[in-house]
Order: sequence, then structure tokens, then C-alpha cells
Amino acid sequence: MRKISDHLYPFKRHWLDLDGLRLHYLDEGESEVVVAVHGNPTWSFYYRDLIRALCDDWRVVVPDHIGCGLSDKPSDEDYDYTLSRRIDDFGALMNDLDLTDINLVVHDWGGMIGLGWAVRNPERIKRLVILNTAAFHLPKSKPFPWQLWMVRDTPVGPLMVRGFNAFSRGASRAACTRKSLSKEVRDAYCAPYDSWRDRIATLRFVQDIPLRPGERGYDVVSDTAARLDELSDRPVLVCWGDKDFVFDHHFLEEWLRIYPDAEVHRFPDCGHYILEDASEEIIPLIRRFLTET
Repeated sequence: MRKISDHLYPFKRHWLDLDGLRLHYLDEGESEVVVAVHGNPTWSFYYRDLIRALCDDWRVVVPDHIGCGLSDKPSDEDYDYTLSRRIDDFGALMNDLDLTDINLVVHDWGGMIGLGWAVRNPERIKRLVILNTAAFHLPKSKPFPWQLWMVRDTPVGPLMVRGFNAFSRGASRAACTRKSLSKEVRDAYCAPYDSWRDRIATLRFVQDIPLRPGERGYDVVSDTAARLDELSDRPVLVCWGDKDFVFDHHFLEEWLRIYPDAEVHRFPDCGHYILEDASEEIIPLIRRFLTET
């Protein structure tokens, strides 16, 4: 993996052993806990500015899922790349660190993983921050994006994602719509995924999207969605990039149905990497939310 500049990612590395696999996580600061959960094809790097903004006043914990970032990237023979295993891994870290009163920040697959664990442990959750994500099935009004279909269901997907790093490289360009990322930042997003072997998770995440009953993970999503209202008495902040081609207004409308009292901020010109497009606006919103609610 290409080295990431310390000025971009100046954090101490920590590791949790999961049955012989190393799960990497960041743990910066002290006091009240903020846990931020990334999605695909990002890694803990996505939350770098949020960590720096909060760590003087909060303890910020950010894991890299197995196969992502600085965590180990095992083969299918050595790891079960499924949502259920992801939730178990996340729970193992929360238990190892003995975290309670958690302010949970989720983005992309981080919503399904983080909230998949949270609804099973609601007594350990204090607040929710939701950033262009889901913890429920594809809304009936939302067509499954053809780009994801190509990766999930055609022979072209593995070649493009694992052979050419098309998912990570493409997202680093297309997931920001307000502004373009610098080459240094784009390269940092892609750095953990620098070989066929190390791109396994970026492919498996897409292949693990359950669309129909009977598919792997479908029941996990159904169970999580059915229990989201167990967190409805927590303060919820939603920051949403309207130009996200996957997590668009169909998903936002579902979140507002589930959490009608949520504080919502929409960013009409921002895309999926909402923290990149609008960090200057969103990070102060998160700080105020953590302080005042």
C-alpha cells in the first residue's frame, strides 16, 4: 500500500485481533465517545477532518472494516464477506473498547453495519448522525442503479473492480459534485486497494447487496429496518447530499418517515461523499448537535 501523507492522515494506528485477522481502527481524544462508520469503497480516511475537528473535545473511534483501509484483506477462504459478519466485527470492537453512550455517525454501508449493531444494543446509543446511507431495503420507488447492477450481477464487475480499481477510482472522482478532490486525496482513497487481492472487499460489498427475499443478508436488513424505531427517542441529525446517484431523495424520504423529528440539512449541490463536498458546513453542524442536544 502506498504511504499516506502524515498531514492528511496523522493518526496513531490501533488493532483488534479477530480470530487471527487484524482490524485497524483510530482512537483519538478523550471524553464522550463518537464512533464513525465508513462504507464502500472508502475507509477511515473519509472521516479524517471530522476526527481532527472533534478529538480535542470528544473521543473519536473510527474502524476500518476487514478488507478495507489498513485492516487485513483476507481471501474468501479466510473471511466471510457478509453483512452479518460485518455487524459482528463492529460489535466485537465496541465490546473490546467497552463503549457506551455512543454518538454514532454512519455513511454508506456504515449505516447498515453501524445501525445493524445499534438496534441490537439500543441502550448503548446516545445520538445518531446520518450521512447518505441506509439501514433498510432499497425503497420501492427507487430503481437499482445500473452501475451497481453491472458490478453485482455481470462478469464485467470483477474485472473492472478488482482488475482496474474502477469502483474506488471512479468514486473518488464522481462522488463529489460540489468540488473536485485533489489528486493527493483521490490517491489516498485508492491507496489501500492497490492490487487484485486487496480489492476483494470493494467487490464483495456490492455483491452482498440483498435485493430479494432469500438472498444472503436480506433477513438481516429486514430485521434491522423493523427495529430502527427503537432508536426513535434519540436525537438524530441528517446531512444529505441531494446529488448522490444511489442514496438519493427516495432514501431520505424513508429516513424522514422513520425519524420524523430528525434535524435535517440538505445540500442540493453535493454528492455521495458529503463530508468531502461540504465539510466546512457539516462539521460545525455535528459539533453543535453533539453539544446542544
